[in-house]
Amino acid sequence: MVSRSYSNLLELASGESPSFGRMSRRIPRIMTVAGIMSDIDDDPSESVCSDPSSSSIPKDRIIIVANQLPIRAQRKSDGSKSWIFSWDENSLLLQLKDGLGDDEIEVIYVGCLKEEVHPNEQDEVSQILLETFKCVPTFLPPDLFSRYYHGFCKQQLWPLFHYMLPLSPDLGGRFNRSLWQAYVSVNKIFADRIMEVINPEDDFVWVHDYHLMALPTFLRKRFNKVKLGFFLHSPFPSSEIYKTLPIREELLRALLNSDLIGFHTFDYARHFLSCCSRMLGLSYESKRGYIGIEYCGRTVSIKILPVGIHMGQLQSVLSLPETEAKVKELIKQFSDQDRIMLLGVDDMDIFKGISLKLLAMEQLLMQHPEWQGKIVLVQIANPARGKGKDVKEVQAETHAAVKRINETFGKPGYDPIVLIDAPLKFYEKVAYYVVAECCLVTAVRDGMNLIPYEYIISRQGNDRLNKLLGQEPSTPKKSMLVISEFIGCSPSLSGAIRVNPWNIDAVADAMDFALEMAEPEKQLRHEKHYRYVSTHDVGYWARSFLQDLERTCRDHSRRRCWGIGFGLSFRVVALDPNFKKLSMERIVSAYKRTTTRAILLDYDGTLMPQASIDKSPSSKSIDIINNLCRDKNNMVFLVSARSRNTVDEWFSECEKLGLAAEHGYFLRLKRDAEWETRVPVADTTWKQIAEPVMQLYTETTDGSTIEDKETSLVWCYEDADPDFGSCQAKELLDHLESVLANEPVTVKSGQNIVEVKPQNLRIDGRHLERKRLGKSRRNGENMHLVKFRFSSPGSFLFYLEFCNFLGVSKGLVAKRLLSIMQENEMSPDFVLCIGDDRSDEDMFEVITTSMAGPSIAENAEVFACTVGRKPSKAKYYLDDTAEIVRLMQGLASVSEQTGTV
Repeated sequence: MVSRSYSNLLELASGESPSFGRMSRRIPRIMTVAGIMSDIDDDPSESVCSDPSSSSIPKDRIIIVANQLPIRAQRKSDGSKSWIFSWDENSLLLQLKDGLGDDEIEVIYVGCLKEEVHPNEQDEVSQILLETFKCVPTFLPPDLFSRYYHGFCKQQLWPLFHYMLPLSPDLGGRFNRSLWQAYVSVNKIFADRIMEVINPEDDFVWVHDYHLMALPTFLRKRFNKVKLGFFLHSPFPSSEIYKTLPIREELLRALLNSDLIGFHTFDYARHFLSCCSRMLGLSYESKRGYIGIEYCGRTVSIKILPVGIHMGQLQSVLSLPETEAKVKELIKQFSDQDRIMLLGVDDMDIFKGISLKLLAMEQLLMQHPEWQGKIVLVQIANPARGKGKDVKEVQAETHAAVKRINETFGKPGYDPIVLIDAPLKFYEKVAYYVVAECCLVTAVRDGMNLIPYEYIISRQGNDRLNKLLGQEPSTPKKSMLVISEFIGCSPSLSGAIRVNPWNIDAVADAMDFALEMAEPEKQLRHEKHYRYVSTHDVGYWARSFLQDLERTCRDHSRRRCWGIGFGLSFRVVALDPNFKKLSMERIVSAYKRTTTRAILLDYDGTLMPQASIDKSPSSKSIDIINNLCRDKNNMVFLVSARSRNTVDEWFSECEKLGLAAEHGYFLRLKRDAEWETRVPVADTTWKQIAEPVMQLYTETTDGSTIEDKETSLVWCYEDADPDFGSCQAKELLDHLESVLANEPVTVKSGQNIVEVKPQNLRIDGRHLERKRLGKSRRNGENMHLVKFRFSSPGSFLFYLEFCNFLGVSKGLVAKRLLSIMQENEMSPDFVLCIGDDRSDEDMFEVITTSMAGPSIAENAEVFACTVGRKPSKAKYYLDDTAEIVRLMQGLASVSEQTGTV
């Protein structure tokens, strides 16, 4: 029977907003107002208020969402078929709550139970879990759960994230569209359950692991400003592996609907960032130690911090009488027999490298026969979490290897390998940690793996266990670790012996090295590890993540957000509250009322789509521009990054059009006027030095090009590999700065470019003497510091004005146009400025700041407009170039109708 919280996948396919909360009986909504509990229908008549004097101050609340609840469930043995629920003390989610502290924050859990609950019992179970444990269970039909968890999660995502490609049907699961649909359906069901308890303006939501990677999209679609964090506990594969996933972009965009995304290691985060760059064209930057991705006006923060263990729980287990008894038993079994225990604790799956560990043990006993009869490898094999042929193969291979090694090197009363493949209680594992001289982790790929952390704390022990081991309280503790370099905890354990688990000889040598190591060295390594593990526990990890989530979400309230896109391509655009779409009616009305107008237009990406192959203007565009220019009340300027020869050729039919080429380096007020520059072209012999260097990098960087302009040289790597192009750009920047150190030029980096342009200035005939002082950085660009000596006070005053536009920019063009109009006593009462990229922001800034000055008429109508909804200094936007052209056509029609043309 279908669960009551199941919903139709067709809603997603149609792009409709999910319909939440269809249950006939709903879980009560927990409000953050103290003393008030009301159901989701918010019926005032059913609200119950407590005595105000007994109400407590509301605490911050976080909703923790994961595939499984931290709950154990079992039927009562009295035949009543009722349930007994208890906390799962080994669950990371419960340990996370303890680390946060009950006094500081309230925690609600959303997830599945391990046991199946009949639909007739689901309402009762939901009520019990919510009231007793503050848990919201998500009930899934068995068939749907199997296709979601054992199908898509375990057969497709989990192998791929562990670098296993489905090269054949027997090697990993081939992509199955029906399993993907089950995965999406389950993620939406989780969203439905969260909707029933969330207070979207106050609550934080923290989603865990790859089972729920699509969930952020459903939550963000319902509440655009939800405060949402996601932590991935598995590895994130390199882009070469990840891009084989058919739904790669959908999952990336879903994760980017989070505010904060957490990873255990920098490698995992780096792979994710690389995928965002290569597949979505997104870039990232680090600001004051925080890594962020700009995505539709939102900054998605990246958190890199490995999870820790629950120190209090482990120390309490170490103090249990059962642990002490088990330690006594193991000492009698091993230490009293003069045998050294090596320990491995792993899940029985293909990525834990159990067979590789056994082969290394076999190699050690062959190469160092002196260890035969003295060392024992105890391998604890936890039950596999997944199902399938690969698990059975690992089990068979492991048992065969154990049998072979024991038959070869064993003798009466001695087996070199002890395989424990039955479930052990946690205190029993801890007892093995206490006695083991060395812990071995040879996983070929693992997200984190906390076994080494638990081993280190267990070896620190306590007074009672130290006495059992024959140690004085003041005796320094020791531990040894041989760990795979492919597990997430490896970077944080610098004192461990790191190995490539595939290199059997190297692992065997590492085991021998660990056994032979001097006692003081073992003690120092243990002390270093214990200091790190004990201070970076699960509480530290949880608090740090939530602090960053709160910091990331701080600006939510002042941002204006709206959603765009359908299905899993949905995303939220977050912009300044004053940023809005330019109304055709309003601008036409303002255009009709005004008599002195300044119009500045960018070309590429504004009047001409960036994707167009033929960039020359159409006859329609020329007619529109000419109609605007012929209006005697208009002064129209077209500003382009292209060379003056190109724009001169393209717009030769526009007699009254003002042109600015190369971002404003060259200006011409109309077709018959001479080209002028505010910064005349200097000697360009430096190009003879710079061009061969750029050519060298062009030959070695596929997809890069050189653009030779009159005033500058530009190396562009837009079509190159993003990572390699960026790396080469940094090298080229340093190379050019070195060879051009004595030349009067500036070398700077920009968006997918490295540019060299003149630096020495000649302003209005007044020379400035320059002296190079060194290098600095401004606005993310490498700049040179220059000291000037001025020949007159006038040149100094002009220089101060000019320094607002160090070098040249489109902002200088806007300032020049307004200055010309002011000199002719034509201060505009209508200003329209349209552009699409970063270079146009300078124009927007100039016309915005000029509104308070004399260059623009009082109460003038000013429209700074960018193309597309994105962060900008402009106040308005239009969606695309087609809308820009329609706007220009509309204004040209007004000019024709009013007879000013």
